Amino acid sequence: MHRTSIATALLLGLTIGFPTLHLGSVTPAGVAAAQTPISNVDLSGLEWRNIGPAINSGRISDIAIHPEDPHLMYIGVGSGGVWKTTNAGTTWDPIFDRQAPHSLGSVAIDPSAPDIIWVGTGENHGGRHNGFGDGIYKSTDGGRTWTNMGLRASEHLSTIIVHPDDSDVVWVAAQGPLWSSGGERGLYKTTDGGENWEKVLAEGPWTGVTDIVMDPRDLDRL
Repeated sequence: MHRTSIATALLLGLTIGFPTLHLGSVTPAGVAAAQTPISNVDLSGLEWRNIGPAINSGRISDIAIHPEDPHLMYIGVGSGGVWKTTNAGTTWDPIFDRQAPHSLGSVAIDPSAPDIIWVGTGENHGGRHNGFGDGIYKSTDGGRTWTNMGLRASEHLSTIIVHPDDSDVVWVAAQGPLWSSGGERGLYKTTDGGENWEKVLAEGPWTGVTDIVMDPRDLDRL
């Protein structure tokens, strides 16, 4: 007999010779299992437990603490939006869930007007797992409402500095797209509260800015 015919005959024999097993109705020993309604099953041993958030969300990108109230903080999560606490972290409220991006890179509180919160979207490093953002957001009511203030092609905003004495002056460090050239990358500055942005430091289509620090002794020195 031809090899193909032998193989076909064997497959047919295996298919015909064994009954179909229905998982859940027949045990390995062939004994029918009792079907207990789920409402009568004791599930007390299955307790809720913390499984992260290293995998499910995790990756805290930035923390901003109210300058006059240390119990009030905002955190930006690499893949989980913005969270706010008013009781030093005992409880947290998500305050950015209605916005388009879920990935956060930076959070800043206006030192002279703490109800003004700035959020830079797009996680602020170069991992392959990073989510990207759609620019910078501003809240004037402590995070209850948000407005996108531009830099939508930046994708990853790393650091935000608000001038300590002038709420209209803000600097933003933009990494730009991780895996392609172009986009909005470099150091940007606004002098009108985010209505317009000027690129004040740039080094070509592949180079972004990751961090910026202000000298507290000389506010013009960055």
